[in-house]
Amino acid sequence: MYKEQIKEILQSVKENKIKVEDAMEKLKNLPYEDIGFAKIDHHRAIRRGFPEVVFCQNKSVKQVVEIVKRMAANNDVLATRATKEMFGAVKKEFKSAQYNEEAGTITIKNNNNWNSQKINNKKIKKLKKILIITAGTSDIRVAEEAAVTAEMLGNKVERLYDAGVAGIHRLLSHKEKIENADVVIVVAGMDGALPSVVSGLVDKPVIAVPTSVGYGASFRGIGPLLTMLNACSPGIAVVNIDNGFGAGYFASLI
Repeated sequence: MYKEQIKEILQSVKENKIKVEDAMEKLKNLPYEDIGFAKIDHHRAIRRGFPEVVFCQNKSVKQVVEIVKRMAANNDVLATRATKEMFGAVKKEFKSAQYNEEAGTITIKNNNNWNSQKINNKKIKKLKKILIITAGTSDIRVAEEAAVTAEMLGNKVERLYDAGVAGIHRLLSHKEKIENADVVIVVAGMDGALPSVVSGLVDKPVIAVPTSVGYGASFRGIGPLLTMLNACSPGIAVVNIDNGFGAGYFASLI
């Protein structure tokens, strides 16, 4: 979106439709907009293909609303780790805002598909599919953050929840679905063994997401994190504990 705006401004200067001073005024908020408590990176869509995402944790409701307002003027918006209170305030400003309570995400779609910056052949993109698997129901919160992120980035997402190693038949009964995916995100707490099992079944890249779900010896996700980092099956990348957003973003890049 910003790339097209810059082109339009430069073309207008070239054709003497606007003065250089006016062009400078239009460009003053690029590459970022300083609003005091935040510097909004409007150029990120040009550099990375996707706009900046709002991380709401430890921000005030007022700060979240102000950042979202500035970003929504030109792009779709994804906000993570958002509370109901934050959503309520955003909803007053944007009636189209949606809240996924399980994921803790706020989304605003202005029909500016983020992938339009990065993907030239949309027909090919539509054929790609990301499958998200959780070991247990307790891991769904993190999985939904990954799912919402991947969907906002223009991907087709399928979900396979509660298919951990304690009942391996639940996973194996969906082997065809796993094989048909282009990328697999595996979200697991407790012993964190599921990504190795999934990776051993298919020739797809697997993104492992450790969660803070588990008893004391799991050390709030450190246990499954170490298990995933030590996985013997090749083709596994590991993101941080509870980082569903990072997994969904990386899967989209793949």
